[in-house]
Amino acid sequence: MSFSTLTLLALSFLPSTLAATGTFSTLTLNVAGLPSWINDNGVPGDKADAATMIGQKFAQYNYDIIQIQEDFHYHDEIYAADNHPFRTKTSGDVPFGSGLNTLSNYNWTTLERITWDECFIADGDCLTPKGFTFMRLQLAEGVEVDFYNLHADAGQEDGDQEARRENLRQVVERVRSVSAGRSVVVEGDTNSLYSRTTDDVGVFGQVGLGDAWVERVYGGVIPTNVPKCPGPTTDNTCEVYDKILYRSGDSVKLNATSFDYVTDMFLQPDGSILTDHNAVLAEFSWSSV
Repeated sequence: MSFSTLTLLALSFLPSTLAATGTFSTLTLNVAGLPSWINDNGVPGDKADAATMIGQKFAQYNYDIIQIQEDFHYHDEIYAADNHPFRTKTSGDVPFGSGLNTLSNYNWTTLERITWDECFIADGDCLTPKGFTFMRLQLAEGVEVDFYNLHADAGQEDGDQEARRENLRQVVERVRSVSAGRSVVVEGDTNSLYSRTTDDVGVFGQVGLGDAWVERVYGGVIPTNVPKCPGPTTDNTCEVYDKILYRSGDSVKLNATSFDYVTDMFLQPDGSILTDHNAVLAEFSWSSV
């Protein structure tokens, strides 16, 4: 019997499918897209030009999944400058849209926009249908991860704090009911801090979600006394509202391999800001089982 025949016989006893592996990068960024006459967000110059530069940088860096918030008045400028093959259709400007969109190198099979059950009017949070999006992203054939993009209630009044806690609980309940047993990534502008006792970011732990920042920067121990980050910053030890949380599922395992504030990559040529939020990037490895 020839060597090639023996090899073929041996291969015939291997499983018909082998575990697949891969990597992906994901960025979350609040793009400060309110019309400048409502809020200039401290962005110098024309906010339309800033949005164009944001889109150009999305195309340049080519992160695999980009989740953006406050994508309102300057949506067209961002999309015109970007070249990701899969992008959500905008739900509209203020007061019609949520400002939540996704730009991706991967397609998805499901997309839903969910409005918050509770909001508080003081900071204008009830003037747009803020909430979260849900999509089932296809990393490879038969490999799916549930991605959520959120923008929670802002402000520090008692009503803001209660609404924000309810916002996060609403996402948790959605993960519990729709993503049971599945791998999940939740990211976006939580408007919350672990170091602020009135917030409840830890609620995500109820459905097994861990924070990539906590894991990669603080060894898995949630810090409760670190300062809120200034902007712009690349100091990973301070805390921002914008978070990336994740968990593995029964068939797809996820591992956060890196985490960074990459705000220095989203500045104007003179060093001025393009948005009043820091850009948050995480890289993941995945394997299907």
